[in-house]
Amino acid sequence: MVPGLGLRSSRLPIFRCSDTPGIQFQGTCSAAPRASPHGLPEPLAAPEDECVAMQQRIGELVADMDVPIHCRIEFSTREDEQLRPKGESNKDYFLNSGDKIRFFFEKDVFDEKGNFLFPPEKSVNKIGHALHAYDPVFRRVTHSPKVQALARSLGFQVPVIVQSMYIFKQPHFGGEGGLSRRLVRTYAGSKLDISFLGSEPVRDASLFVPTPVRRGDLILIHGEVVHKSDQNLSERSRHAYTFHLMESVDTVWSPDNWLQPTAELPFVPLYK
Repeated sequence: MVPGLGLRSSRLPIFRCSDTPGIQFQGTCSAAPRASPHGLPEPLAAPEDECVAMQQRIGELVADMDVPIHCRIEFSTREDEQLRPKGESNKDYFLNSGDKIRFFFEKDVFDEKGNFLFPPEKSVNKIGHALHAYDPVFRRVTHSPKVQALARSLGFQVPVIVQSMYIFKQPHFGGEGGLSRRLVRTYAGSKLDISFLGSEPVRDASLFVPTPVRRGDLILIHGEVVHKSDQNLSERSRHAYTFHLMESVDTVWSPDNWLQPTAELPFVPLYK
């Protein structure tokens, strides 16, 4: 849905990985063989072998995950839930995840002691935020020739990858992807903290347009497109791999953004 489409250079490519049709709310284009005024040509879709490779690799990462109880964050895009006090170690776990591969979980999947109430593989909300840098499968997909060609066709000169995520949208309780808000770094005294910038205006829900996408479809979302993804109440997951691109020429990354490049992992150039 596009209440107002601006000209910022940031875009979010999303590869649909699950085999259920699902719904993505977005306002630019999805890669599908059908004709669409906003559609991208079919060759930009992820082929079946890429979808299988990504899902298999994620299965391996989840099977091997070992997240200490004090770092088990129930992730939410809702302001009142995301900023609910969870302890300093939890906030640090999130704030310092930009150059790491870390696990974030659905709401209400832990007991009062932090133990899983459901199988761990059914409890993960997302994995982020540096799959594109450290995992060979996702590095290959992110830097694929078709993605680079697409970026060039859109006029990117020196695009960099800011972050990447694998989103699970678990059956029955897969958390909603709320309307985009600016999560910024703040300080409580000398202690680093996070807060939402401004307030989200009331949106007319009838203006959002649901866009069906299929396995392997590619979705592009402009940085100023208002988009969301509702809670998954179906019996099947809606996996997606996403990564954020930014034009680095004549661009200054806000020092207030919650995610910052580090000495260990500066923003990775898309073109090799």
